[in-house]
Amino acid sequence: MGANLKQVAERAGVSVRTVSNVVSGFALVAPETRERVQRVLDELQYRPNAAARHLRGGRSGLVALVVPEIASPYFGELAGHLADRAEAHAWTLLVQQTGGDPARERELLDGVRGQAVDGLIMSPWGLSPADLTRRPDSAPLVLLGEQDAGGLLDHVAIDNVAAAAALTAHLIEGGRTRIAAIGLQPHLANGTAARRAEGYRQALAAAGLRLDPALEIAVERLHRADGAAAMGRLLDAGDPVDAVFCFSDQLALGAMHAARERGRRVPGDLAVAGFDDIEDGRYADPPLTTVAPDKAAIAEAALTCLDERLGGRGDPPAARRIVVPHRLEIRASTRPG
Repeated sequence: MGANLKQVAERAGVSVRTVSNVVSGFALVAPETRERVQRVLDELQYRPNAAARHLRGGRSGLVALVVPEIASPYFGELAGHLADRAEAHAWTLLVQQTGGDPARERELLDGVRGQAVDGLIMSPWGLSPADLTRRPDSAPLVLLGEQDAGGLLDHVAIDNVAAAAALTAHLIEGGRTRIAAIGLQPHLANGTAARRAEGYRQALAAAGLRLDPALEIAVERLHRADGAAAMGRLLDAGDPVDAVFCFSDQLALGAMHAARERGRRVPGDLAVAGFDDIEDGRYADPPLTTVAPDKAAIAEAALTCLDERLGGRGDPPAARRIVVPHRLEIRASTRPG
């Protein structure tokens, strides 16, 4: 076990307050004294008590992340970035999942059971904007995804319309003219799928291609099995397609699997593209073309919003919509046929 302040003070020949000032970075400590105290801190392997420090500042030191699915590769990777950045902000990250169930989202929105958290980062699927602004918990809330609570809460997202349009345009530039979209979710309130569909339609219109509603395929979830089933329905319909834009990489991986089982070559017969840039897509056969959101930037922006709202310096800023970068990762799954 590391030493306490009193032991460090006795070894360094100074007062406990002086040691405390060195630990907290207080400026008015003589350089030679600071050096001596720091040397003893290092020798005795002193570690500050984070819990006590947070309590003195009126904080718990905990931040909660609420996502629909912990098992989702996208949310798993994002949680990893948030955990790393939370540590840099002297927070510990708690992770909860909702399954997209509105009742569960409401329960967690009203407070993480048994824990006092400094702030909440949430990706809601089921709650409406009005639901999100009605909450008894006063801890700051930052939204991820496309449910923006009517502009009343801090909100971090990528430009889903622009990203989907750019990916669809890439497929068109590769000579594909019958492009299906897999991933519409009209049963959800979060709006992400609707914005990706909007970008897809904009790119078709810009290229002078006719929008065929039969090529827009709704899914219940964004999993591989949903992508495989949707691809199967497309192929069973007998209406040939030469490209598929999937609204998640998991959908795209399932779609590629189903296409190969039906004897379709990817990308020779069918180009397939996804969204999220998960690790599995990078090592698929063929590697998957995708939209890569800057997950590290999403994490940093969300935590910075919380930090600024907890800082208590002047009037709190107005709610912000922060748009973080994305890029296209062009890989072999969309090589021109």
